[in-house]
Amino acid sequence: MNISFPLVLDGATGTQLQKKGFDNKTGTEEWVLNHPEAIQEIQRAYAAAGSDVIYAPTFGANRVKLEANGISGQVEDYNARLVALSREAAGGNVLVAGDISPIGKFLEPMGDASFEEMYDIYREQAAALEAAGVDLYVIETMMTVPEARAAVLAVKSVSEKPVFVTFTCDKNGRTLGGTDVMAALCIMQGMGVDAFGLNCSVGPEDMLMQIRRMSRIAQIPLIAKPNAGMPDTVDGKVVYHCPPEEFTSVTRQFAEAGVGVFGGCCGTEESHIAALRGIVDQLDFSFGSQEEGENRYTATETELIELDRNPDIADPVPCDEDLAEAAEDAADEEQILCIALIGEEELENLTENQYAFTTPVCFSCEDGALLEKALRLYQGRALYQGNLSAEELKPLKDRYGLITKE
Repeated sequence: MNISFPLVLDGATGTQLQKKGFDNKTGTEEWVLNHPEAIQEIQRAYAAAGSDVIYAPTFGANRVKLEANGISGQVEDYNARLVALSREAAGGNVLVAGDISPIGKFLEPMGDASFEEMYDIYREQAAALEAAGVDLYVIETMMTVPEARAAVLAVKSVSEKPVFVTFTCDKNGRTLGGTDVMAALCIMQGMGVDAFGLNCSVGPEDMLMQIRRMSRIAQIPLIAKPNAGMPDTVDGKVVYHCPPEEFTSVTRQFAEAGVGVFGGCCGTEESHIAALRGIVDQLDFSFGSQEEGENRYTATETELIELDRNPDIADPVPCDEDLAEAAEDAADEEQILCIALIGEEELENLTENQYAFTTPVCFSCEDGALLEKALRLYQGRALYQGNLSAEELKPLKDRYGLITKE
């Protein structure tokens, strides 16, 4: 499916549901299914205001979130029913996106989840959304790279439909997991997502600062879905004070910085979307216009790194228990850490030590299957040196953004 840019997304769901009576005493998904008229009224209003895409209310309809609300074994059923509500509200006039959220798990050794566990959780929901007939996927409000990578790989394993990814960050462009959004863009862009950007987080002006930073390396349309400013608490209720005219005051600047997908997050409503639509329809757009080639940049899980024209790659080191020490030596010498992969039993050392990596990582490997297993575990964007053929490397470049010598 091809999607044309620019696009106008919808506005807030959570804060709008609260106005309809949602009180957080049950899970959002269960409440929506028990009050279908609430979500459909909200979504019809967004469609009437000019949204090209509405988000199905499947944000928390994954195994982890549903089980936390006492719902087991119903991922497929819940996603099917929730998407059906949005399909009906869309009336065939706007696209319906499958909405995928963080599952709240952290990758070992910092947390207790393996990458494959994350992937399996996301794949279950992605398969349910594909069966439900969504038009595209939005992986949103992401805070850690491992969850985002697992979600992207999961969606792409069941669908060829467009995939958008948005992270949430602070005013300095850092996520809860400590990742600079520039690094997140580099990693996600390399994995072939169709658009990348930010949602929630902050208001439009603060988000614009980060969008302008990302425009330097963006080769895909950027997404801006900010809150209606920063909230206050009034009489025990969260209140947003950014009216539509203020919310859209930097829309032109967003477009100039490469944004091709616009929307609103917490505190926004149909009036904000109508104001966005009116401005977006008057603008000219140019996406992915950065001058330098994409392979000039790589990233660890947290930091973007610009590569020299002829990067200095250290001699290969074994993927053993001394990997952290080797990473420190490479950093001291300002070299790219080169890890030689020989056997699958070594990969546990990669998982346990990768948080010590502060320089780019290059894998040296002659086994394509083993290299792919390492690329799933390494949460940055890696380089490769070795003798695998272009045919063997192409799917790894497409799936993981692997950087090879051209």
